[in-house]
Amino acid sequence: MKVGKMLKNGIEIKPYVREKKGLYYVVLVYKNAAGKRRDKSFPTKLPVKGNKKKAEAMAKEILENFEIPLEDLYLEDLTADKSENVLGRAGSVIPQELLEKVSLADLTKEQVSNMLFADYMVKYLPIVRMRQIEENTYSGYVGNVRNPIGPYFREKKITLGNLTADDIQDFYDVQLQRVKGNTVNHYHAIIRLALCYARKKGYIKENPIEEVEKPEIEHYVAKVLNASELNKAIEITKDTKLEFPVIFAGVYGLRRSEIVGLRWSSFDFENNIVFVNHKVVTPEVDGVVKIIAKDKGKSDASNRALPLDKDTKARLLAHKEKQEMYQKKFKRAYSKKWLDYVMVDELGELILPNYITSSFNRMVEKKGLKDVRFHDLRHTCASLLLNHGKLNGIGMKDIQVWLGHSDFATTANIYSHVDASSKQASMETISGLVNI
Repeated sequence: MKVGKMLKNGIEIKPYVREKKGLYYVVLVYKNAAGKRRDKSFPTKLPVKGNKKKAEAMAKEILENFEIPLEDLYLEDLTADKSENVLGRAGSVIPQELLEKVSLADLTKEQVSNMLFADYMVKYLPIVRMRQIEENTYSGYVGNVRNPIGPYFREKKITLGNLTADDIQDFYDVQLQRVKGNTVNHYHAIIRLALCYARKKGYIKENPIEEVEKPEIEHYVAKVLNASELNKAIEITKDTKLEFPVIFAGVYGLRRSEIVGLRWSSFDFENNIVFVNHKVVTPEVDGVVKIIAKDKGKSDASNRALPLDKDTKARLLAHKEKQEMYQKKFKRAYSKKWLDYVMVDELGELILPNYITSSFNRMVEKKGLKDVRFHDLRHTCASLLLNHGKLNGIGMKDIQVWLGHSDFATTANIYSHVDASSKQASMETISGLVNI
C-alpha cells in the first residue's frame, strides 16, 4: 500500500505500508542528493489483520515527522574524489540545481550572501518553523514567500548581500497598489524575521529593514447586521450545517476555529455554560492541508466561559440526538475520530472552517442577505452589545472579555466606531451646553 508522498528539503519521499511476517512496516523511499535510492524502514508492531487503516495513519505520521539525514542532503560529485564535496568547490555562488538540495547550514556566509534574496527567503522558512509558532502562522509565511515575495525579488535578481532598504520599500509600494497596508505588513513580518536572522548569522553586515518605513495599519471598519438581519440569518440556516456557526458567531462572537472546536464536553448543560477552550485550524504545510485540533494555552485570554441561553441549549440537545441517530444508522461508516465534536456532518466527519466561510458566502448571495463576510457576524455581536447593552451596563471592557481579546486596546481600536449610542449621548450633552 502506498500513502501520499511528500516533499522535504527538495527531496521527494514516498511512503509505503508493507507486510512482513504478519506485521505491517512503514517504508520511506527517496533518492539522496547524489541520486542514490534510500529505504528507511519503521516497524508498526501492528498485525496485518484488521489494521490496514491504522497502519496507513501511522505511515502519514511517520512521514510528517521524518527528518532526512544530513548526509543525504549533500550532493557528491560522483566523477571526482569521494572525499571532496561539490559545495566546498562551488565558490561563492551555488548553482541553482545544487541550491535546491541544501540548507543554509551547509553553506558558507559568502555563499548565502551571494544567493538570490528570493532563494534565501525559501531557505529561511525551515528555520522560522523551528520557532514556537502556530502552524497557521507558518502556513501564512510560506504562502507570502511563495507569492508575492519570491516572484517579485526573483525577477529583480537581487541577492541577499545587495538588498537595500530602497529595494524593500519599492516592493511595498508596488504591493500597496493591489492590497491594503495590513496585508503588506504581513509581508514585512516574514522579511524582517529573515533579515534579522541573516544579520545575526553574519550573512549581511547591516540590516536594511531598519531603514524601511513600515506600512500603516488600516483599522478595518466591519459591516454588521442589525438585530432583525441577524434573526433572519439564524432563521434561514436552521437545520443546516450553518445553523450553529451563525448562532455562535453572531450571538456569542466566536471565531471560526473556536466554532469548529466546540465539543460536547465543552458544554455544562446542567449549569448552562459553554467553555471556549479548544480550536481547529487547517493550515497548508508543505503543500498538504492539515487539520490541527488542540486546546488553547491556559494564559490565552480567548479561553472563556460564556452563559448558554435556553434556546441555543434546546437546539444543541436536539442536534446531539440527531448525531446519535446517525451513529446508529451508519454504524461502521460513521467516523469515530470526531465523536465529541458538535460540528460534524451526517457521517461524523468534521465540518471545516473554510467550508463554513464558502457556504455562508453562497447563502448570502442566494438568499439576498446583506453582503457581509462570515467573520462580520463576530463584529455584529460586538456591535449589538455596544449599541443595545447600555441599559445593562455593558461597556467596552465587557466586550473584550466576551470576544476573548487579549487586551483592551484591540477591542477599543476595532469597535470604537460602532459605539453609536455613546456618541449620540455625548452630542446631546454638549449641544445642551453650547448654543450654535
